Amino acid sequence: MTFDLLRRHGLTTMFANPGSTEIPLLTDLPDDLNFILALHEGSVIGMATGWAIANEQPALAILHTTAGLGNAVGAIATARLNRAPMVILVGQQDRRHLAFEPFLTGHRLDDLARPYPVWTGEPARAQDVPGAVARAWHAARDLRGPAVVIVPMDDWQAPADDLEIPAPARLRRADAVAAETVSELVDLLTGARSPALVVGAGADGERAWAALTALAERLGCPVWQEAFSARAGFPQDHPLFAGFLSPSRAELRKQLAGHDVVVSVGAPVFRQYQYEPGPLVEPGTRLAIVTDDPDEAHRSPVELAVLASPAAVCELLAEQVPARSGDPDAVGRQIHLPAPPEPGVPLRGRDVLAALAARLPRETVLVEETPSSRPDLHALVPARTPLGFLSAAMGGLGFALPAAVGVRMARPDRPVVAVVGDGASLYGIQALWSAAHYRVGVLIVVLANGRYAVMDQLARGHSAGGSPAWPGFEEVSVRGLAHALGCPAVRINNYDQLVRILDDTLPTLADRDEPLVLDVAVEAAPGTYSG
Repeated sequence: MTFDLLRRHGLTTMFANPGSTEIPLLTDLPDDLNFILALHEGSVIGMATGWAIANEQPALAILHTTAGLGNAVGAIATARLNRAPMVILVGQQDRRHLAFEPFLTGHRLDDLARPYPVWTGEPARAQDVPGAVARAWHAARDLRGPAVVIVPMDDWQAPADDLEIPAPARLRRADAVAAETVSELVDLLTGARSPALVVGAGADGERAWAALTALAERLGCPVWQEAFSARAGFPQDHPLFAGFLSPSRAELRKQLAGHDVVVSVGAPVFRQYQYEPGPLVEPGTRLAIVTDDPDEAHRSPVELAVLASPAAVCELLAEQVPARSGDPDAVGRQIHLPAPPEPGVPLRGRDVLAALAARLPRETVLVEETPSSRPDLHALVPARTPLGFLSAAMGGLGFALPAAVGVRMARPDRPVVAVVGDGASLYGIQALWSAAHYRVGVLIVVLANGRYAVMDQLARGHSAGGSPAWPGFEEVSVRGLAHALGCPAVRINNYDQLVRILDDTLPTLADRDEPLVLDVAVEAAPGTYSG
């Protein structure tokens, strides 16, 4: 009965690292259900997250009782903040002797990942399992996050009954927005002397990009990308794209100075990092937000919040807001690729990113997890299509490698490149086995400086000449680890070797059916990390 529900809702690809409590479910699996093995639970959820985001539908993940769910909690938190819809089945010991707490009993599994699941179900009877799975699918899709169902192992072998499934077979959600919903926002923008837009992950989609482009051109106003965004909300090669907001309050005030109205679309108001005193914006700047995330709307310190589809709202605004005359407030940022390094000069992260920027196909999905080089990546590699940029909204490591694999599985028509630091890669390195085994043609570029460079930079910024307590790890070979996991990999030590391999690989990346890791030796960047 549950298998039929999985088929009905398109949950026919399951990502898992199985344990003994899942044996009754996974033994003799029907041929039309596709099982994808990952070697660690973080990779299970990371791959499912990439798959869900790229497919725009709930993914299915299976975890093993306390140990499996516990190992996956960080990745589940990332999936929640990345708004990735997902149904997670968690195994539990046999219901018939749970009272005796046998080996592998999961204690309070419903609380273990809380508050990150959007919904958690622990069916009272075996016969309630199919309905709980259906309910989880609806919750995952409509609340855009992971929904958990805990299933004792003997339930899968119990007979079903003839009671109705307590969930709709189909659910249709209205996406239209009434004119009166946006009337205050129309008045606010119409009366603005110098408006600006801020965009974020909630606006990443073809419809939202088209609507925001039309609105920005009608207003002739700059468009900023939120700080630490998980996805791009606007074409970053557009003349009105102004760049990335700072997570620093002081810098944010400078960036938005002179704008009397700032409307955030699909982004919080405003994402911060290290604490700083002072207001977000200068006195006289009026703030509004458009989002379909109630939590985001409720916590925003704005004059006006509109809770609705960002694409639908911006389509109405583009129709109703009068076109502004005169020159645009922004002429767009200029991207200047640095000159290649001189022969014999060590590679820097920005050299690698510049080489990528000059060669990446327009439709590439770039998955990022390189904290110390992220400012250079934003400066050099614009997102030019929806789903062109993807990163972990939570900020924790271990996302990029498995997510890139999941994205490529869901969208084999798109080239996928992951750019990760060597330290970050070690949190999700097991995903390379899945990429190799299932022949997933993703390119993984590892910026290997043999240390947690961003942490070193933060330590130096914390105090003059600050000394970190942690050592480097120059002995670790990502290439060696990749080979041990069955994944092709090349160590790159100079610029000529780098561009030769990129020129050979990138033009055929869309058709590639084998992963490739480029373990690129780079010099740790000096300076202090600022996001």
